[in-house]
Amino acid sequence: MMALCKHTRTGFAFIKNFKSEVFYRSNVKSVCRLPVLAVHSHTIPSVLQTEGQQVGASSVKVKKISKAMRAYLERAKEHDEFMKHKREEYEFGKRHLANMMGVDPEHFTQADIDQAIEYLMPSGLFEKKARPIMKPPEQIFPKRKAAEFDESGRPFHFLFYTGKANFFQTLHDIVEKIEEVNSFEDRMLRKGIREPPAESRVNLSGSTWVTKEGLEELIIEKTSDQDYATFVSAITNLADHPYSYRVKDYIMKFRMTLTAASLKLEILPLQYDANNHPFVKTTGYRKTSKAEVLVQGNGTGKIEINGTDIEYFENIQDREQLIFPLQFSGLLKQVDVSAVVSGGGTSGQAGAIRHGLSLALCSFLSPKEVELMRLAGLLTRDRRTRERKKPGQAGARKKFTWKKR
Repeated sequence: MMALCKHTRTGFAFIKNFKSEVFYRSNVKSVCRLPVLAVHSHTIPSVLQTEGQQVGASSVKVKKISKAMRAYLERAKEHDEFMKHKREEYEFGKRHLANMMGVDPEHFTQADIDQAIEYLMPSGLFEKKARPIMKPPEQIFPKRKAAEFDESGRPFHFLFYTGKANFFQTLHDIVEKIEEVNSFEDRMLRKGIREPPAESRVNLSGSTWVTKEGLEELIIEKTSDQDYATFVSAITNLADHPYSYRVKDYIMKFRMTLTAASLKLEILPLQYDANNHPFVKTTGYRKTSKAEVLVQGNGTGKIEINGTDIEYFENIQDREQLIFPLQFSGLLKQVDVSAVVSGGGTSGQAGAIRHGLSLALCSFLSPKEVELMRLAGLLTRDRRTRERKKPGQAGARKKFTWKKR
């Protein structure tokens, strides 16, 4: 009897422990907050750890990165490493150059670098871009466009699918600025102010619109010629508004200051003859040729060279050189040209007439058109001449044929 009671108590204890373990397994989350002393089985702590890890893993959502974002991050990492390497090379070269010049590297500015490069490596190349330079990598390599979509591939900008989000955003901003100044003009009209003061329009003198390349640098996007023409037309409408001074900061962001050479360019004033016809006289140079050019306004397009017409030049290329300034300025068949040229050959004489004619046409053009002619290279004298023969050589560059015996 005593043995039976002993086995019965053991069975009741086993059932009690089994029930507590089953209750724990069915309420893991609640048991996780209970103290360990409430657990009676030695197997439960390992079960608690396993179940807790499973619960924590299921509560954290793993974010999936799209293929586009993954590719962008890889390219961005490569670009950052490339720029870091180039920056280190620039700093190393800067310190080395400063030591060569005997200057403290810590106070060696970019202007000092340019002067040292020009002194140590002088170049007579006509194109300045072909000359040796040493600039920070941020000025040499183009800027990278930031990511336009999130990790899931969703674009940030509402104009993303136009393919030119920044360009169309710029046009959108211009339209908003126009509506802003129109609203201000309506308020002025309701107040009875119908004639705005002259200073209310933004002054654009001494500057011009950014070039197509400059616009691409600002918006970090490639644009076509048609897109650039659309932009210039829109921003010009905004600048021509009577109250455009209210958005002056935005307009000047797209203006490019004219160079000092263009501002200091001396434009001869027009003179008038007895019949009140405007005319101007200039002198042009090319190689050893010199040309005295007379341009008369209100003309018919007559061209006279040393007493003859344009057939003075037999080569078609020389005639094109002479006509190009008239075509570029839009004054073809509107002015008469008379030139007296001497010295040099036909190519040099054509270049001298072209130089003098371009300078004379500036008197008939607006400052903006003069700046365009300067950018086209029509107002700069071409000082290239024939290179001298070198001693010990067949010519300026040519060498004698080398013979072993």
